[in-house]
Amino acid sequence: MLAHPTLDRLNAMGLTGMAKAFDELAANAEAERLTHFEWLGLLLEREWSWRHDRKLAARLRFAKLRHQAAPEDVDYRSERGLDRALFLKLIAGDWIAAHDNLAICGPSGVGKSWLACALGHKACRDDRSVLYQRVPRLFANLALARGDGRYARLQRTLGSVQLLILDDWGLEPLDAQARHDLLEILEDRYGRRSTIITSQLPVSAWHGIIGDPTYADAILDRLVHNAHRIDLTGESMRRTQSGKA
Repeated sequence: MLAHPTLDRLNAMGLTGMAKAFDELAANAEAERLTHFEWLGLLLEREWSWRHDRKLAARLRFAKLRHQAAPEDVDYRSERGLDRALFLKLIAGDWIAAHDNLAICGPSGVGKSWLACALGHKACRDDRSVLYQRVPRLFANLALARGDGRYARLQRTLGSVQLLILDDWGLEPLDAQARHDLLEILEDRYGRRSTIITSQLPVSAWHGIIGDPTYADAILDRLVHNAHRIDLTGESMRRTQSGKA
């Protein structure tokens, strides 16, 4: 039997998934009943699955999502005003293909970041590049990058990912440099990429957080006018879960 030479060639060609499937089939007596076409189909299916899983793992590592959230685990029963029909539509991802944005607003603890990460996880599964950033830390990292020569590269990354998640927006007013950085990021992304932004503040309060009226108009024009909105309400789910415990 040519099991070992075949395995060596499959591994040498980088067909790891196919090699594993071949080894398992060769050791399975019932596999002798399979036709050549069935053998080939099983080998190809395993190779495709192996490559897909490896690419997904790489995309999730790059995304650095804050929560290990998946769309299948979304709780629609909690009294927080989450529109199930709207969220299922967002899970489908057509809004990302259309380069729209999404604003998720609501009080602390109602699951804004978790929902954003669930959509980010689904986007990774759909073979899209995703990056999660907490806004306060993002501006601090940009300031550091400006000093050590990484600024241009970091800005290119922020501008090029297909879905950028900006979490905890509006915790403090923006200074002049933060306003400039945010406008540059959104200008690079406008009409070409999608952004999710989460905030404890309603969209109507964002103009004041940005500060400078000229910058505020420019930033909100690129961020809000083509944005879907989820406005959550209710008590913190953390307190609810703590009470149940």
